[in-house]
Amino acid sequence: MLRALILGAAGSVGRACWFFLSQVKAFDQLILADKRVDALRGLVEKAGVKGVEVKYVDVNDPQMLSQLMKESEIVLNAVGPFYIYGPKVLERAVEVGVDYVDVCDDLDATLKMLELNQRAAENGVRALVGMGSSPGLSNIIVKFAAQKLLDEIDSVDILHVHGGEPYEGPAVILHRAHSMMIEIPVYLDGRIIYTTLESDLAKQFEYEAEFPGLGRFPVYLYPHPETVTLPKYFKIKRRVTNLGVVLPPQFPALIRTLVKAGLFTDEEVEVEGVRVKAMDFAVAYVLKKRREFLEKYGPGEPSGSLVIVVEGTRGPELRRYTFYTTARGLGMGDATGIPLGLGGIIMAGGAVTKRGVYPPEEVIDPVELFRLAKRWVVTKLGQGIPINVIEEGAGARVEYSIEKLFD
Repeated sequence: MLRALILGAAGSVGRACWFFLSQVKAFDQLILADKRVDALRGLVEKAGVKGVEVKYVDVNDPQMLSQLMKESEIVLNAVGPFYIYGPKVLERAVEVGVDYVDVCDDLDATLKMLELNQRAAENGVRALVGMGSSPGLSNIIVKFAAQKLLDEIDSVDILHVHGGEPYEGPAVILHRAHSMMIEIPVYLDGRIIYTTLESDLAKQFEYEAEFPGLGRFPVYLYPHPETVTLPKYFKIKRRVTNLGVVLPPQFPALIRTLVKAGLFTDEEVEVEGVRVKAMDFAVAYVLKKRREFLEKYGPGEPSGSLVIVVEGTRGPELRRYTFYTTARGLGMGDATGIPLGLGGIIMAGGAVTKRGVYPPEEVIDPVELFRLAKRWVVTKLGQGIPINVIEEGAGARVEYSIEKLFD
């Protein structure tokens, strides 16, 4: 019996993952675990999903987490924020000896988890980190371009936008603030430069980007791990960037303001006899204002877009490939949770043979992933993950589905 444990199953990413897997029946049993077990049971009942097992878990309890992992062949981790929980959950999986997939997009957590590579290999564990949208699909699309389309890559620019989800919890807000507070890697001219969001260098990368089918939105640098991992696997001459924004733009602008004001700290203040952490106030205030911003500025429904621009040469000619997938009616949970599920299917199916801890571009075959998605992913957008390609070069510009490149 092939059993998958989904941690963080009550969150938007976790629930998208288990709902997808319950439909395709790729596993004999799904164990759904979360600290909010009552909310999780309600979600399962509302979804009408049968044959899953719901369990309570506190990932801060190593013994409880280990015991739960021992009941499964693979762990799919959607517990955030990853800069807190990613390394500790993976460490448990390595110690238990169970395979592992997550959607970590925090750079610092990713680097810590990659350091567990040797221990995982020695324990026979296969671990795939960052198998979401960005990172995840972004890494795999760049790998596809490097293998199939270009002889040399000059630059890679990854852009993402999403918003309008009906719910975001405190962990997501903490993640957003964290990404604005830590150093951000940018790969320029053969080396990684670390900068901060408010630096002059970072400001050079702030502009209004076009997201096909969705609109133009201001983007800024994100500390996602692709800018560090991609140059390790592919020769990229000039640049790798990761830029994005959350909708409506007024929402991340508020978080950025509070970060600059120093409110995302554990410092306490006394308010009418009650001691309150500055961070707790900031999170509560952001969540309150988020509802107001969504009502006032939209986007009206869950929406998102991932754009990957890869420039380089094929023979003597310069080429530019713009890969994009855009969705209305689907939010961050689906865009991240479904790739997590696909990563679990690929891992459990034996296509990943290397023991150790790796990013997607090391162990995932792009064509296999796209064909698997075409077979099993059914959303409001149709069958598969609808990725379009704009190809420019030799004085021509054509647009087509990515499936044309591997059919």
